[in-house]
Amino acid sequence: MTPASISALLKLPAADRAELAMTLWNSLTDAERATELALTTTQEADLDRRWEAHLENPDSAVPWSEARRRLRNGG
Repeated sequence: MTPASISALLKLPAADRAELAMTLWNSLTDAERATELALTTTQEADLDRRWEAHLENPDSAVPWSEARRRLRNGG
């Protein structure tokens, strides 16, 4: 896919982009999803470490709205 065609797709209205995204997602087989979205050993270890840290201190969790605000504001 060329950058120009991607650029054109990104200019579609939100509803059309969402429909396209769902169509593409639904076109994947379970095997393709499992293969393409598999975590690396490093990612799995990081998730395990973070989960353990959360279980030790659940009050340290940040609500999604706050995490999103931080991400949008660069920290």
